[in-house]
Amino acid sequence: MPLIYVELQKVFEKCSKEYIFDVLFVNDGSTDNTIGEIEKLVNDNQNVRFIDFSRNFGKEIATTAGLNNCDGDACIMLDGDLQHPVELIPEFINKWEKGAEVVIGIRNENKSSGVFKKLGSAIFYKVINKIAEIEIIPNATDYRLIDRVVIDEFNRFTETNRMTRALVDWLGFRRAYINFNANERIHGNASYSFWKLFKLAMNSFVSLSLFPLQLAGNLGIVITLVSGLAGFYILLGKYFFHTPFASTFSDSENLAILLVFLVGIILISIGLMALYIANIHKEVINRPMYVVRKKKL
Repeated sequence: MPLIYVELQKVFEKCSKEYIFDVLFVNDGSTDNTIGEIEKLVNDNQNVRFIDFSRNFGKEIATTAGLNNCDGDACIMLDGDLQHPVELIPEFINKWEKGAEVVIGIRNENKSSGVFKKLGSAIFYKVINKIAEIEIIPNATDYRLIDRVVIDEFNRFTETNRMTRALVDWLGFRRAYINFNANERIHGNASYSFWKLFKLAMNSFVSLSLFPLQLAGNLGIVITLVSGLAGFYILLGKYFFHTPFASTFSDSENLAILLVFLVGIILISIGLMALYIANIHKEVINRPMYVVRKKKL
């Protein structure tokens, strides 16, 4: 029996008098016998369901699939590697009972995170909170309880490039927080590589803020002003006032400086706009966010 379900059962026994719990596993294209173990669990337990992806679609899409297929009064999302302490679930429920519609788990310490990951995370939250239209809570995790009304609103989102917790934050609603220390991973290694994290960060910048697009225009204005003033200074200094410094620039050098500035403006603008065009393209073609091989709901 999977360790995560064993630990969940202990929590369910404490809360069984007040609530009925269902467990929904989302198998995101695992290559081991995970789905086989889940199917055994489903056959022996009526409160267990599963969704099995045809391949790996990523954590954000797996979380979305879970929320799309949740039919309870509330949902608690957590990873299956036991890094999220399941013994805190009663505290999540308690804050929900007191009126919170979103209860967010805030990680104090992740024992398996390296220095570079911690530094990258700190930089990401600093930048995103400077440019985003909403506040993203640093060290907030996907370990959270979400009320039914929030789930229904979340399921209206259609974008495919998404950061689940950021979208939940965008929705608003009444929030409460629980701090926790992440446990060590019991088995396996984290599949979220540096490049996957970098891609998630870039998608978050594009989806949550127009600043990168505005930056291209602002940068173009600055470069145009600087190059214009420099060109005007060289023109006056060389041909009218004959200043020593301005006279050192040849006509070809003046033209080269102008072209470099103009090419820089064009390349920066095209590069930033391409991020938005790529997102528009993915939304327009309207591919499904995930493909299910089989499920029991």
